[in-house]
Amino acid sequence: MCIRDRLFLLAPLCAALLLGGCDQLGIESASAVAARKEADGKAIGAGCRHAARSVEDCYANNKRAERAAIFAGWKEMNDYMRENNIEAVPADRDTAVAAASPEQPEGAKPGEKAADKGGEKAGVKSPAKPKPAGKAADKS
Repeated sequence: MCIRDRLFLLAPLCAALLLGGCDQLGIESASAVAARKEADGKAIGAGCRHAARSVEDCYANNKRAERAAIFAGWKEMNDYMRENNIEAVPADRDTAVAAASPEQPEGAKPGEKAADKGGEKAGVKSPAKPKPAGKAADKS
């Protein structure tokens, strides 16, 4: 065997070894991406069912997730909750709205935007005022 024949035999072997390390480069395969999307959809559906949301509301709130995966997760959680007599824990509407909107300072109405009032930063409380000495003496 000459050197040229050895190269033809070693070239596919080297290529296979080098391409085998693609997973370490962070390149996801199509099947891994599909499995991740499926798992995310099932988790979203299960969370919606546990929060007593209808599957239609779940579809509307999670447009990027696959509907089939959301339904599968919702149905699995429904069956699990029925078998184990688990009650749904409904989420507050205020919590759902607050999670979707940016953080607001305390005491602000839901429609108000965070803005500087009186030169103070939003969400920062001013220092407490000292109590008058006369009222503290009356309590004892």
